[in-house]
Amino acid sequence: MSDMDWSTPEGLAAIRAHLAERLDGWTPPVAWAVGITPASSDPDVQFPHVNLPGGSHGLAAVVLASVLRHDGATATLDVSVDQLQAAFEGLEPARACTTVEHPNLGAWRGLLTEARDNPARELVAVFVADLDDPVSSDADGEMRAGFEGLHPRA
Repeated sequence: MSDMDWSTPEGLAAIRAHLAERLDGWTPPVAWAVGITPASSDPDVQFPHVNLPGGSHGLAAVVLASVLRHDGATATLDVSVDQLQAAFEGLEPARACTTVEHPNLGAWRGLLTEARDNPARELVAVFVADLDDPVSSDADGEMRAGFEGLHPRA
């Protein structure tokens, strides 16, 4: 993929399509995020960035899904530090495109630091394929509850 154009929105769209073709059954989620458990006994997962319905961060979703070998279906998945690092490195060339923001890279960098600094903290990825899908976990419910004007549908 190093020969692909990471410097334009059109190039990023082509890379997204290329990766999506390689994921069996890939369906882009309507919402998704990577979160981390707190350092305390509080069960709430913290999501530094949530990709909301109607968002445009499909490349980050397919990069993460490629690393996790996930098809985009509604699910909550455990994520290792190594997996998130691989996703970060896979998405990092997108910084060459300065006409779009890259909030997932910043969020993932912070999550990697937090997880490395406190190995008791666990990383999770939440994918929501359809807002009408049942909530897949407490973390999924927390993420969906954070959508402005939207609520989890069980």
